[in-house]
Amino acid sequence: MIEMEVCANSVASAVEAQLGGAKRVELCASLTEGGTTPSYAQIAMAKKMLDIEVFPIIRPRGGDFLYSNLEFELMKEDVRICKSLNCEGIVTGILTREGKVDKIRCAQLIELAKPMQVAFHRAFDMTDDMYEALEDIIALGMVRVLTSGGKASALEGAAVLSNLVVLAGGRISIMPGAGVGTDNIAKLISLTGAKVFHASARLPVSSEMNYRNEQLSMGANTDEYSTTLTNAEMVKKLLELANSAE
Repeated sequence: MIEMEVCANSVASAVEAQLGGAKRVELCASLTEGGTTPSYAQIAMAKKMLDIEVFPIIRPRGGDFLYSNLEFELMKEDVRICKSLNCEGIVTGILTREGKVDKIRCAQLIELAKPMQVAFHRAFDMTDDMYEALEDIIALGMVRVLTSGGKASALEGAAVLSNLVVLAGGRISIMPGAGVGTDNIAKLISLTGAKVFHASARLPVSSEMNYRNEQLSMGANTDEYSTTLTNAEMVKKLLELANSAE
């Protein structure tokens, strides 16, 4: 059976992911920045409302994955919070200036997180040598690597993903992500041999505001009057297509 992790941008999205049959959610804020650590309330409510696994992302800001001492302290505190809320695991990634896995800092987070599991996110795709990085992550004891094979989408990186699956040899799960959808999940399974996939399965949701000030924007979003939400039916369809293709 193919396993589906959903990148949930809110508790509402996480609930939809569960309804659709997802194995777990990677709970995030600010997906426009690639995902940052969600609030205490989001994590706490997700744990109250979900039966599936909750893995919050531990990422204090957007941008690169080289963190200051202060940012690292924030990450450690967020790990403690996730543990106090009985999360099943966390998702994180730290790199050195040279684009290597920061094994020292990652090891500290893994030790602090116990007994929670730890997965490595797409900071992996920003390393200078993904095959070396894979061995480092395996040695650290992480359970999954989220990757697009170093490309803009998993489909573009399918050849690298296939190599990573072979090299992992069952020692860790290689989880393709980025652009995974109903139009390509079957092809990705065939090309990569992966058994675990990561998708957001989101659809736009229009605001119910009657009055709208179209003269300004409160952020990078060009449309203040819409958002996106994971759709349970889309998650179900992904899993149906994935398991029929396998």
